[in-house]
Amino acid sequence: MNVLVTGAGGFIGGHLVKALVERGDDVVAVDRKIFEDWKQIHHSAHSYQSLDIGNLDRARRAAMGCDVIYHLAAEAGGMGFISTHKADCTLSVLADARMIQVAKETGARIWYASSACIYPLPLQDDIDAPDLQEDMAYPADPEEAYGLEKLFAERMYLSFAEDYDVEVRIGRYQSVYGPNGVWRGGREKAPTAICRKVIEAKLAGKHEIEIWSDGSPIRTFTYVDDAVAATLAITASDYGLPLNVGSDEVMSIAELVSTVSTIADWPVSTVTVPGPVGVPGRRGCDTTRIREVVGWKAATSNLEGLRKTYAWVYDQLKAEQ
Repeated sequence: MNVLVTGAGGFIGGHLVKALVERGDDVVAVDRKIFEDWKQIHHSAHSYQSLDIGNLDRARRAAMGCDVIYHLAAEAGGMGFISTHKADCTLSVLADARMIQVAKETGARIWYASSACIYPLPLQDDIDAPDLQEDMAYPADPEEAYGLEKLFAERMYLSFAEDYDVEVRIGRYQSVYGPNGVWRGGREKAPTAICRKVIEAKLAGKHEIEIWSDGSPIRTFTYVDDAVAATLAITASDYGLPLNVGSDEVMSIAELVSTVSTIADWPVSTVTVPGPVGVPGRRGCDTTRIREVVGWKAATSNLEGLRKTYAWVYDQLKAEQ
């Protein structure tokens, strides 16, 4: 197949390109970042382009001859980023609009990378909140800016499917983490950030790390290989409505710290410092529908995924010493 991956220089995009190349697809990998800032580059891909797809003509050029478009390009990151870059996050809609226009023009099937942040905040007010099901997105009250932009883009893509028969596939990623991602600087997700902090403490001989909460918030963390497998499975399926992409495990931030501390064989205590916490009770995502219509289920346990992530972050820190 001839495929286009936008956001290919990013975390999930880099892993997706790798999987597509390994299965034999001709991949056009596009990202607006300069090549030196790409997280991964797989030279067996058909082509790599540093290109801003927010421009319609450039988006058309990137997608020329492609059967499938995997649209992952977006301003994204953990709470430390999306809570302080709300305007930047809303501008992702420019690339979203251009890619669905191009899919309409070319007849390509298009994957859209959405997020658990589209779900209403009142459904995530406490740790006893229910598992989030796909039909719970409305009445809308998503995470401000980032979640709202994702929800709007979902509606835009589904409207193109309804009005123009564009083949749209949508997955709502749940806190994807793993190697070859952002591990410091503000965009990192909690699993990678905690791995870094525990490693830094161990290398410095300290037994205390800072976190932004009391440890009680609940999350669903999804290992990147599982997220990529779900992306490929959903895109190949006949199902055109949004699907949750997440692990069946849930974990509090305190449990995350404890697990990483065990992996490191280095006990740490936590000190709460001011910082964006996010919702307190994103207890889990209901994966019933994706199992039924696609046959996908996350295969990587939190422990296994964190072990791999910890080892990768450790190598990054040691290389700098």
